[in-house]
Amino acid sequence: MTGMTHDPQHGSHVTRVLIVEAEAELGRLWQGHLVRLGCETRLVHDQDAAVAALQAREYDVIVLDLILPGGAALAVSDYASYRQPGARVIFVTNSAFFSDGSIFNHAPNARALLRADGPPSDLAAIVEHYGEAG
Repeated sequence: MTGMTHDPQHGSHVTRVLIVEAEAELGRLWQGHLVRLGCETRLVHDQDAAVAALQAREYDVIVLDLILPGGAALAVSDYASYRQPGARVIFVTNSAFFSDGSIFNHAPNARALLRADGPPSDLAAIVEHYGEAG
């Protein structure tokens, strides 16, 4: 069961976001923008930590670095698709690889592909959109 969690203190829903980004500083930048939106976030830096996070709790949105070391991004997306089929994946990359949109053929839970060096506010807006969709 994936969906927004209810925050009884504020009477609103909280979007749970897992950020999987190998570059710690970039991940913290995104995390800061999402926290300001009211998202509950967890930042991890590799495939093993992402899988452990997906085993430990449910997420509404996964922000996933397409170029994780060892080509692990598709493995994380695949595992999320199995473990949490309702979680929406937003891939981020600085590579031209998959710029043709073929990522959507390889990852059925993919909802967006963004440039990692784009404005963090753009990423936050897309996370907010897909977080509310759940």
